[in-house]
Amino acid sequence: MFHPGNRARAAATLGLAAWWALAAGSALAERADRDQPVNIEAASMISDEAKKIATFEGKVVLTQGSLIIRADRIVVRQDNDGFQHGVATGNPASFRHKRDGLGEHICGEALRIEYDSRADRVEFFNRARLRRDSGDDIRGDYISYDARTERFTVKAGNEASGTGREERVRATIMPKKPAPQTPASPGTGRQDCP
Repeated sequence: MFHPGNRARAAATLGLAAWWALAAGSALAERADRDQPVNIEAASMISDEAKKIATFEGKVVLTQGSLIIRADRIVVRQDNDGFQHGVATGNPASFRHKRDGLGEHICGEALRIEYDSRADRVEFFNRARLRRDSGDDIRGDYISYDARTERFTVKAGNEASGTGREERVRATIMPKKPAPQTPASPGTGRQDCP
């Protein structure tokens, strides 16, 4: 159990959460976010330093610069080689962050969002959706982003889901407009992400 007076334990736990927050958005997030403090609000927190696991529960909000993760629960663990794995769950869990140097935000949501720092991959499970300020919108039951190869994979749900309809991947890709002559000011993109 986390004890507020134990600063070393709190720092280690926040370090795990910070790493997940950084890594989950590292491929797309603004580089300046990496130098920002991680702030986490939750109804409760349990830290097991022996197992290198931290669990935050109850309307969890993790922020770091432009990165915002909202979930009912976030669990972060570190393996023996120092790699982190984070799982955010909610109805849905969501994130929002600014893309580096583009003045554009990306939003994602799913019932479960996982990040694996060893594989440098973010995965969205169940009712997955990714959106950009430009209007691009991708939906499926599973979305995976491999930061090393910059490759997305989107899969539809099980056709035998009992919904009476065929599950399909849905994508809206907006035409690209020529880049403006002057750089966009931060925060000028649409703010329709949660």
